[in-house]
Amino acid sequence: MRIGWYINRLRSMGPAEVLHRLDEQRRRIVSRRRDDGWKRYPSPPLHQVLRGLRDAVLAATPTQRQAIEAAAQNTLSGEFSALGQTWPRRDRDQLFAPELWRLDPVTGKLWPGPESHTFDIDFRHRDDRGDVKYIWEINRLQQLPPLAAHLLLAGDDQAGAAIEAAIDSWHSANPPFRGIGWASGIEVALRAISLIVTLDLVGDRLGAATRLRVGEILAASAYWLPRFPSRFSSANNHLVAELAGQYLISLALGTESAAARNALLAEVHKQILADGAGAEQTPTYAAFTAELILLCTAAARQAGKPFPAAAEARLAAFADFVAWLPRNAIGFGDDDEGRVLTLGDEPGYVRSVAAAIHGLLGMPGSMPEPDDFRSLFFGAPTAPAPAAQGLQTFVQGGLSIWRGEMNGRDVELTFDHGPLGYLSIAAHGHADALSLTMCIDGEPVLVDPGTWLYGSGGGWRDWFRSTPAHNTLNIDGKSQSIMTGAFNWSHKAVAALAQSERGRHWKLRARHDGYKSRFGVVHQRTVAQQADGILVTDQLLGGRRVAEIVFQLAAGLRASRDGATVTVLRGDEPLLAIRFPDAAVDIRAGGDAPGQGGWVSPRFGARQPAERLAWHGEVGEDGIQIHLAAIARSQR
Repeated sequence: MRIGWYINRLRSMGPAEVLHRLDEQRRRIVSRRRDDGWKRYPSPPLHQVLRGLRDAVLAATPTQRQAIEAAAQNTLSGEFSALGQTWPRRDRDQLFAPELWRLDPVTGKLWPGPESHTFDIDFRHRDDRGDVKYIWEINRLQQLPPLAAHLLLAGDDQAGAAIEAAIDSWHSANPPFRGIGWASGIEVALRAISLIVTLDLVGDRLGAATRLRVGEILAASAYWLPRFPSRFSSANNHLVAELAGQYLISLALGTESAAARNALLAEVHKQILADGAGAEQTPTYAAFTAELILLCTAAARQAGKPFPAAAEARLAAFADFVAWLPRNAIGFGDDDEGRVLTLGDEPGYVRSVAAAIHGLLGMPGSMPEPDDFRSLFFGAPTAPAPAAQGLQTFVQGGLSIWRGEMNGRDVELTFDHGPLGYLSIAAHGHADALSLTMCIDGEPVLVDPGTWLYGSGGGWRDWFRSTPAHNTLNIDGKSQSIMTGAFNWSHKAVAALAQSERGRHWKLRARHDGYKSRFGVVHQRTVAQQADGILVTDQLLGGRRVAEIVFQLAAGLRASRDGATVTVLRGDEPLLAIRFPDAAVDIRAGGDAPGQGGWVSPRFGARQPAERLAWHGEVGEDGIQIHLAAIARSQR
């Protein structure tokens, strides 16, 4: 598998990237002989980065204070949860044992520690220890800013002692370039950001030895990040995190890095498209990228060198994009629940980031939740913005959204006609071209299946990002694009919007070429509003094939079939009627192997059976039609 992975990655690389990878390997070999140990990274004088942060936290509302205290008390009680898992509870007098930083909460096994050089640790292909995402999550030290906020607000000495214990333990257990904590640049950067925010809040309440250790961690991180950057096919959200880390560390060390600032500004326009959609084709990764840029925007303002208006306008475009997304079903593509500033579990993350953007920029927008932590850093929108209604198409992002009324129900429909993903490997994209999702009265009905797991996901990782798992057409159970690794694709379907008609009876038409080379046909889908519902027409241009058309239901819903019509119900309440061309509809949930039935992943690391409707039959240029209609509440 390791050899195959390298071969497939090489196929995605151009000559310049191959040379870069070879030089990167040379630098890693040199690092193995030279860069270990804290003595190489003395702590310089540290400077405040977010100067107004303390006053902002002291102005927290009672609801925000309660949320901060709850998060802090969880940490002080030895609790930590992330990515759908809860770590073993620790005693109050041993909150941060050295083994904590390399313990997998699922397998109970330990990843390599300071005895191993970080670049010798195979975290991509060794799944016997568990998914490396869990190890990295706790090493981000994102539990420290809530502890710092609690210390500032409540004067809780236990919080201060816990911060010192965590920093001292991490420093002792993770010398530079040793162990799994230094293996990835995004992790180096996010950890540094957590420490910078913590010092900005309560640095004067920490002991001199602890502040010295923070300075050493930041100095080592400042050395690491520019030497091993994510470039070429890897230059996605990882690069934004690395550049944000470099920029913020440079401010903390007293000298702004012009190189990091300029590179970060360039990425703003690459990774947030002109219409506000994310280039990686996943709203949650776009929000993560936007939050990193937003934090740097705030820091640049406070440093007296604000970012250009064009960069702030791109952030505003993303926030406006989010305003159109269905409130309770905004996910598609990968989602690993990456955050920058967080109290922990955040189901409304994307909207929180959008509200923070509008807050910092002084614009109306969707208001954050009353306990929102992020708004302490960036502020809240100046006023609520009216809810988006009607049809909106994001041309660069490749997504059309309709929000309106159908049979007395509020309906939100999305139609994906965008690219597979970003850059040559499209790492976080799913093979979901021409997929639909639908919410009725704000609750998900037809859904994207989600993510499940990354490195340890195995065949299930492939299923959740495959075409048969999404609400579109597939041929012979094959995906439109061809996977060649957990984060890699070789052949990539190219989708395009062919027609967009607004009005009372709007119409959208799009097509993709993912099946042309293998099956000689192009899939075209037309989605049109009619007086009594929405008509979906699927065509295969260039021939006839036996195909499958899928509608994946949200967990907790059930389907009842009467001839060619399937009624979707929540409990006893009918929500949606789907009229197929005939009764050749298979309805299944769960199964022991991928593809046996429907599954959804409501969050990273969680998986639930859910009914999957699959119509089978011949499709050609004449097309087949499927009718969707929300059911009025009074109908039974």
